[in-house]
Amino acid sequence: MAKQKIYWFCQLFGWTLLIMVEYLAYLAELGFDADTLYLAIVNIFLGITLTHLYRLMIRRWYWVRLPFIQLAPRVLFSVFVLALIMTLVNLPIDRVIVPQYLVNEPWLFIGYILTWGKTMLAWVLSYTVYHYVERTRNAEIEKILLKTSIRETEAKVLRSQLNPHFVFNALNSIRALVYENPTKAQQSITQLSNLLRNSLLADRRKTVELREEMKTVEDYLALEKVRYEERLTSRIELDGRTLFWQVPPMMLQTLVENAIKHGVSTAIGGGFIEVKSMIVADKLHIIIRNTGVLGDKEASGGFGLANTAQRLELLYGPEAAFQIFQEESTPDQSAETGGSVVCATITIPAQSEGLFRRTSEAMSNAS
Repeated sequence: MAKQKIYWFCQLFGWTLLIMVEYLAYLAELGFDADTLYLAIVNIFLGITLTHLYRLMIRRWYWVRLPFIQLAPRVLFSVFVLALIMTLVNLPIDRVIVPQYLVNEPWLFIGYILTWGKTMLAWVLSYTVYHYVERTRNAEIEKILLKTSIRETEAKVLRSQLNPHFVFNALNSIRALVYENPTKAQQSITQLSNLLRNSLLADRRKTVELREEMKTVEDYLALEKVRYEERLTSRIELDGRTLFWQVPPMMLQTLVENAIKHGVSTAIGGGFIEVKSMIVADKLHIIIRNTGVLGDKEASGGFGLANTAQRLELLYGPEAAFQIFQEESTPDQSAETGGSVVCATITIPAQSEGLFRRTSEAMSNAS
């Protein structure tokens, strides 16, 4: 509606200004003449009508979407037709009103065509260029919105693609505890319930506080300790400054699950898993170490590694980083850790307040 009002205002103001300037020049030279005033008014409405019909035509036939090579001849032909109509209306009337100015004019008809042609060309070019610019801008907005939607969809898919196998293992472990240790079984059921609830909520939230994510990790580790007993030991060391940093939900749980599945569970005597957090150079660093041999990342890392890298890229951009590597250890260190150690590191930039900076910029540009 606002664009329609602006369009009609420009039509009325532009054509009135153009015709009245010519009329005032005539008035200053020859004085007032009612017929000339009526002709000026007719030209105003005729110009508005013809150019509006041209506007309807190009919008109906989608001329603006045509490539320049196809559009140019159509525009030039339209300008000629519009100028011809204005000439056929004005020239006969001018012969009656101001015949003295037309007596010795060679190529009179062509002169009228060229005069009105310049006016119509200016209008047509202005309107066509405006539509080209607007169409380009709308295309960019749609592209930004589509890209934002795709990234959001990808992030949701990645959040939802979590390995559910631990549920079956946990239920089997809890079943064994029902008669042996009912209190422990109740506690395990509560931990499994918390874990499942957080897994379901992960699809609705882009990030959670690190302390909340670590509660999920602790519940998961508690359930796995029921299964592995003394074969699994865990250590968690969190810097108090990192507890409120935003991290992708269920990301650390997935990495811890991979560490146990591909590392601790394959070791004959079991192993350990260690989670640390710290702040270095205004960035959150999370380190996950576990017993195991890295080997082929595709085979041993599973979906969790690709999931983590993609989620960090989608949320934080290139400033975030994820690495996993085999630690080089001395014989003494190997004896202390119980064998080889795999280390995974996550780096998240300080964007707690403006977390989705790129998405916000895209949306602001679109508006």
